[in-house]
Amino acid sequence: MTDDRISPIPQLALPREAPPAVTTLVENIERSWQLVRPYRAEVEQEFYRLLFHLSPSARDFFPVSMQAEDGRVVRALLRLLRLVHRPDDLVPVLRQLGRDHRKFGLAPAHYEAAGTALLGALKHCLGPAWTTEVERAWAEAYTLVARAMQEAAAEAEGVEPPYWVGTVAEHHRLSWDLALVRVELEEPLPYRAGQYVSVEIPQRPRLWRALSPANAPRADGSLEFHVRAVEGGWVSRAIVGHTQPGDVWTFGAPMGRMSVDRESGRPVLMVAGGTGIAPLQAILDDLGRWVENPRTTLLYGARHWDDLYALDQLYSFSTSNPWLTVWPVVEDASSAPDVEQGTLAEAVSRWGPWEDHDILVSGPPAMIEATVTALLRAGTHPSQICYDPFLTG
Repeated sequence: MTDDRISPIPQLALPREAPPAVTTLVENIERSWQLVRPYRAEVEQEFYRLLFHLSPSARDFFPVSMQAEDGRVVRALLRLLRLVHRPDDLVPVLRQLGRDHRKFGLAPAHYEAAGTALLGALKHCLGPAWTTEVERAWAEAYTLVARAMQEAAAEAEGVEPPYWVGTVAEHHRLSWDLALVRVELEEPLPYRAGQYVSVEIPQRPRLWRALSPANAPRADGSLEFHVRAVEGGWVSRAIVGHTQPGDVWTFGAPMGRMSVDRESGRPVLMVAGGTGIAPLQAILDDLGRWVENPRTTLLYGARHWDDLYALDQLYSFSTSNPWLTVWPVVEDASSAPDVEQGTLAEAVSRWGPWEDHDILVSGPPAMIEATVTALLRAGTHPSQICYDPFLTG
């Protein structure tokens, strides 16, 4: 699976009750965020201007064309800072990001410069609304985020490399906008089935994007990716159209929390849109090692029938693994009139309720948001739903 955008983060897990001081901090952040939100583009521009002035070496972490960066770092930072009152959700993400960001060679001075640049950009756009209380709230939130990332990075030093390198062994175009890529790594990447990794390709240096392996870890350490060229996708279009065997890819540390608890005794619902099937295929591949697994229903959706590129493979897998049931869903009724019609969000609403299921959702950002919203409206408890927002840029 590939993602050239940063997905939204619907409010899912029920947070622990925040202390009054944290509540006040979050209120100041949210109140000022609503004021500055219409000027987000200006915040992004001012952030990069200040960052490169404060730390000229930080420019080396970004692509030659800042148009390709498109403010991704700023948006990710703002999203993280607005979740400081949700430590159960935030801390695991920060620790993974800290390990991953070692690939850049970040020093404490870079974290300090980024924080100063962000606060400076917000102050520039908020004007008189940038009060002492607002400044303190954003500064404390950034300190918490940066400290967690740096601590995780320090713990990983000497334990695992800052990045991994692999060579493209196969590149097959499954359609005009979809490619299967198999990469052989020099050293095995310690990922779990269902996780994703940030990737840099030679055609787009310093433009890291999130990709999900479609296979469980293999003895030979190879990774298989399904990449669809998305509109405006600098990296995905290059992978589909220009990647060749022999290309050398670089990988950051694995991230993500999607998995199946085989011991829970609960059935599983998997919902996959497009190439979002890749991490779920990896999980199914891993479950295939066992004879007994939770009863699993997979809703696999796309706009057109021809876009369900993995369906035959999934059907074949289900014949030898009776715990798995696969149901295709298409939005274009004319492409397959005899299968489930509509969006995946509509399908989960019709087929529910899912109160007793563990639920994994994977796909494009809009599909994740719509499906999660439909599940919550149908009464599904937030703690039952698991998905991975891509925050790596």
